[in-house]
Amino acid sequence: MSSIKEPRVITCKAAVAWGPEEPLVLEDVELDPPHPMEIRIKVVCTSLCRSDITQWESKAQAPLFPRIFGHEASGIVESTGEGVTEFKEGDHVLTLFTGECRTCRHCKSDKSNMCQVLGLERRGLMHSDQKTRFSIRGKPIYHYCAVSSFSEYTIVHSGCAVKISSTAPLEKICLLSCGVAAGLGAAWKVANISEGSNVVIFGLGTVGLSIAQGAKLRGAFRIIGVDTNPEKHEKGKAFGITDFINPDDCNEPISQVIKRITDGGADYSFECVGDTSMITTALQSCSDGWGLTVTLGVPKVKPEVTAHYGLLLSGRTLKGSLFGGWKPKSDLPSLVDMYLKKEIQIDQFITHNLQFEEINKAFDLMRQGKCLRCVIHMPRQY
Repeated sequence: MSSIKEPRVITCKAAVAWGPEEPLVLEDVELDPPHPMEIRIKVVCTSLCRSDITQWESKAQAPLFPRIFGHEASGIVESTGEGVTEFKEGDHVLTLFTGECRTCRHCKSDKSNMCQVLGLERRGLMHSDQKTRFSIRGKPIYHYCAVSSFSEYTIVHSGCAVKISSTAPLEKICLLSCGVAAGLGAAWKVANISEGSNVVIFGLGTVGLSIAQGAKLRGAFRIIGVDTNPEKHEKGKAFGITDFINPDDCNEPISQVIKRITDGGADYSFECVGDTSMITTALQSCSDGWGLTVTLGVPKVKPEVTAHYGLLLSGRTLKGSLFGGWKPKSDLPSLVDMYLKKEIQIDQFITHNLQFEEINKAFDLMRQGKCLRCVIHMPRQY
């Protein structure tokens, strides 16, 4: 008789969204054992990202409900599926909302992090078989970004997780699986900010402030933060913001204010609001000849981008950024090491620590602009 313990269906608590903008409900859900090349994870900590709220509100895309949101998480491998050799039970991991198969054309290229096999999943299903792993009384529950970390346990493809040092605090390091890493990468990999440059950041949430941190570490001369929340002024200083502009206090277009204080426009501008109309403003705020605008925000409405051709004809560049250009499995361990060496900040982004049953409070705080990151702590069963 075999002594190998085969993973079975488990029942656990998950925060289920039953409809757009409806409060999440803690439900008993059934979670399948991991399929081939999948791992089942005991979620230790997960944090709320703005994109979770955007999808929950269902203003930009067709609604998919019932659904388990969450994608920014840390956890411990509980079991592995057939063919998995990279992970074993007990490994500490970060989940990845966009994966890395390491064999497709994009994964083999140093020009892209857009995996053709395990890229951003938008249909609420698993990559491998286009089915769900969660259910309630036989009713399938949609996933989010093939992660669904608002659950005590979840399943991801092995290419959508990365093993990290067991010395990294799981209650902090979870922020690197999306927001903080996305901002640092936008500053370092996508824009490649140079020393002595002028930078403007539209939207001072976690991503925007991570860009500020990255710009400061690159030696930017002026880092301008633009936000309608006056509380972001003081918060921004800790991450490198040198100048703060509240559009509500201005009597002229923001781009004119920025051009004046930068002597013609910023070298780099970043749109982190999730408002496509801001992209034109970001482009206008850049310098003729070499100004680079990077857009990172997930739009809540109107996903189409429009801009006058003259802004590009004058030498400006518009670039998009997904996860800061990082190849997640290849690059995230180095960011974890930087954190452990105290070379980058993460703790300062955590404004609230909440228990799993308080998850709706986290949604309220973010919608009201009263937090950067709320870390949600799962019941300790490990």
